[in-house]
Amino acid sequence: MTTSKSDLIKELSKSYPNLLKKDLSRLFEIFINEIKIALKNNERVEIRGWGTFSPKIQKKRKSRNPKTGQELFIPEKKSIHFKMSKELLDELNND
Repeated sequence: MTTSKSDLIKELSKSYPNLLKKDLSRLFEIFINEIKIALKNNERVEIRGWGTFSPKIQKKRKSRNPKTGQELFIPEKKSIHFKMSKELLDELNND
């Protein structure tokens, strides 16, 4: 099962019926945007009890096209590393 943004907002609105869905949606957008900004600035994002996101820089490297044998140079790029918290890991494994 996949969870979408709208599903998350529906669940939040059930938990917090006094808040409007548009406010919850805006809050969710702000939350995700702050995580994006932190990762772009090479900062680590920690959500206690859930996990950490940290940027990882993959170094430039030399590669080869397996079909033609031609050498390619792959430029440096960023990726995101996620490490779940021990609490979440235990919760997932105890079910």
